[in-house]
Amino acid sequence: MAWIWLMLAGALEVVWAIGLKYTDGFTRPLPSVVTLAAMVASLYFLALAVRTIPIGTGYAIWTGIAAVGVAILGMALFGEPRTIARIGCILLTVAGIAGLKIASPQ
Repeated sequence: MAWIWLMLAGALEVVWAIGLKYTDGFTRPLPSVVTLAAMVASLYFLALAVRTIPIGTGYAIWTGIAAVGVAILGMALFGEPRTIARIGCILLTVAGIAGLKIASPQ
């Protein structure tokens, strides 16, 4: 169950990071509430996950999921560059996340 909590925490991390773009400096109420709720929920699920997953592994995977998700959504939603180098780096991050999962004792 811890890995499910961690994946959910990572997905919510993506939600709040992208949500920041839509809050316009927390001046827009609905995006601000959604973003803040996703922040709290993301941390909560991370805390549940690291009860059993080592903190170094859990935190690295949590931030890795967020980094990959936000980079991909940045390209899809905000027209950020789609260069071979960027995509290659995203794939390296995914490889690192998978490696941490495989190497984890859980």
